[in-house]
Amino acid sequence: MALLEIAGVSKRFGTVAAVDEVSLTVDRGALFALLGPSGCGKTTLLRMIAGFETPDHGRIVIDGADVTALPPYARPVNMMFQSYALFPHMDVAGNIAFGLRQEKMDRRRIIARVDEMLALVQMADYGGRRPHELSGGQRQRVALARALAKMPKLLLLDEPLAALDRKLRAETRLELIGIQERVGTTFLVVTHDQEEALSMASRIAVMNRGRLVEIGTPAEIYERPGSRFVADFGGDVNLFEGELTAGFNCLAGTALPQGAEATLALRSEKLHLSREPPAGFSVAATVSSIGYLGGVSIVHLTAGEGRALRARLPSTDAGCLGRGTAVWVSWSPDDGVVITR
Repeated sequence: MALLEIAGVSKRFGTVAAVDEVSLTVDRGALFALLGPSGCGKTTLLRMIAGFETPDHGRIVIDGADVTALPPYARPVNMMFQSYALFPHMDVAGNIAFGLRQEKMDRRRIIARVDEMLALVQMADYGGRRPHELSGGQRQRVALARALAKMPKLLLLDEPLAALDRKLRAETRLELIGIQERVGTTFLVVTHDQEEALSMASRIAVMNRGRLVEIGTPAEIYERPGSRFVADFGGDVNLFEGELTAGFNCLAGTALPQGAEATLALRSEKLHLSREPPAGFSVAATVSSIGYLGGVSIVHLTAGEGRALRARLPSTDAGCLGRGTAVWVSWSPDDGVVITR
């Protein structure tokens, strides 16, 4: 059953359509991600769900109730901001308790709830510290504890990991998933980071220029994108433009006739490199550079007519190659995705 329903929501700022006729549903208990580049409208949509912006038209329904015209405090929603917005003059416990005091909760219940939230985010010994005494990851945990303390039905997270370094982001992603599973609260995460969305969310909605362009599971978005934009934005990809010269190709139940314009999308890890021509189809190419990323490397290749290709290989395999090495590039027919948009 859907907890959140958005129906035909639009928002303009002057002549700019920040959000344009967006409709989607988020299931109860899900960890759902809104993914898209900066300026695509995802944060504006999040702010309309929270009540900080009012849609020009459309409806927002939470747990069966139309909240489109309700102020933020009247919605069963809480929001964790990208900046965390912790009060510097309050200690950790005070920050977590702030919203509970505003609701005039009994003092003993506040203490119990704060202790519960501190334990949840593994900061039971940090209640007396001030925000400036914490690391970035610890401040993020406090912000999350404060947002969850009021037990919202829906928690909105705006770029929650953007302020953390790469290693800490990876660790915190796992912590967020674990916390969401334990508390069962529905999480709606806004991010421009493909890896973050793919690794955390049960479902992803991809936005571009104010519109919703695709919704699916992480595997569907990455392995079988339905448009060139999603293929390109969703991860490292090689795109071959052309037309079908023989037969038909079935894409999402649609038959593509001979001569139809299409794009073949191939993820970089699907490409195989060899010194000798393999059996079946292959393309001759030359290594132009190698980007070392630790356990894996990105091999940049130049094929016929100057076409640039990228292959993601284990660094132990890429180490056998060098600039100017002649190779054959091949892939399995099942690894390519034909897209027409």
